[in-house]
Amino acid sequence: IPSRKSKKVHNVYAVLEKGELKGGTSYGVVKKDETDYYSESKWDTKAQTFHGGQEWSSLGNFVEDFSVTTNPLGTPKAALAAAREAVGTIEHYPAADMEPAISHLSAFLADSSDWASIRERLLMGNGASELIDLLVRDIDPGFFAPGGDVTQYKEYERSANAAGHVTTDPGDCRARLTCIVNPNNPTGKYLSIDALKLYIEKNVHDGSHVVVDESMQPWVGPDWRQDSLLNQQHWIECLERERDINVFLMHSWTKIWSCTGLRIGSVLAPSKEAALRLKQKQVPWSVNSMALAFVSEAVKDDQYLQDTWDVTHQWRSYTVQALSERYPSWKIVGEPFLSWIWVDTGSSAQADMAVQLAREAGTPVRSGAPGYHLPTMVRVAVRDPKHVDVLLDAWKPLQIGLD
Repeated sequence: IPSRKSKKVHNVYAVLEKGELKGGTSYGVVKKDETDYYSESKWDTKAQTFHGGQEWSSLGNFVEDFSVTTNPLGTPKAALAAAREAVGTIEHYPAADMEPAISHLSAFLADSSDWASIRERLLMGNGASELIDLLVRDIDPGFFAPGGDVTQYKEYERSANAAGHVTTDPGDCRARLTCIVNPNNPTGKYLSIDALKLYIEKNVHDGSHVVVDESMQPWVGPDWRQDSLLNQQHWIECLERERDINVFLMHSWTKIWSCTGLRIGSVLAPSKEAALRLKQKQVPWSVNSMALAFVSEAVKDDQYLQDTWDVTHQWRSYTVQALSERYPSWKIVGEPFLSWIWVDTGSSAQADMAVQLAREAGTPVRSGAPGYHLPTMVRVAVRDPKHVDVLLDAWKPLQIGLD
């Protein structure tokens, strides 16, 4: 919990006690712009996009990382043990065909349906970020359109711009590439499968490509596959045949299985031919031996998923209620099953202070300013209530400005 002995936090207390938080724009040492966040981070502003998850290792009083959207349960134990055991094989190359892990993942995605059809169209990679970049570079440069929400995961736009695509508005008929994140990180907006298909049919134009990122889809619950494009292969084939629209389905597996340090992602192409075209451009051995062993074990852990659905909903409800009681003017959005909470404080000064106080307490959160360009917003991960209480204690000074 931050004390007044810290020079940085002392300044925060001073501003709050003067009542300067409610209005105006001159907040002295605590007023930040996007450049400030980059200068204090490990990201290169000339080449990279800001993401959360970088502060934990530099905090001597680290408690919990609220700046990321990983599973609050932590890494599944059996999968972690498998990865550790695989370290003993690092003198050997990993399997070039990624077997048997890629078949295990295909069966996990298919559930009771024909997993062989998924296997022939599936690629694994060093996190979804590698596959996003690979896919974007495979499409001739043109116009890139994000999904219809106010903001979304920024690696799609970064990769598109780096590959020569020009960002345009959602639904622009010139777009050769459209990327939709569903459920959307960070806003928490979710489109049911019918709504998602309708959006694509109306806003994605003939002869183009669309990537749908369903990395957070497993949090929907036991029926997550049924409300997913995984269950819409006939529709995907019709779009390709009748309108020459190619639909790719992207997954980052580092969130649901809380293994961001390992890097595991997959992309499901609309056809065997599209998958082969991507594979021809992918470097060999993209997924290391530890990650392959991890996946083979993680996909078998049904109890871990059930616990995830139970705990995430409970812990998210606890945090939402606590924030609503303490900060009634804050707007809290997002579906109840999600692993994070998107908060509009209504004030860039309040958001700045919330970020600083959280960092001082060893509970970093994700500011909406860098990358997302939404300075009044803060993203808070769903975590164990005992750690949430540490964050809430750190934020007590913010209540002074709301009295």
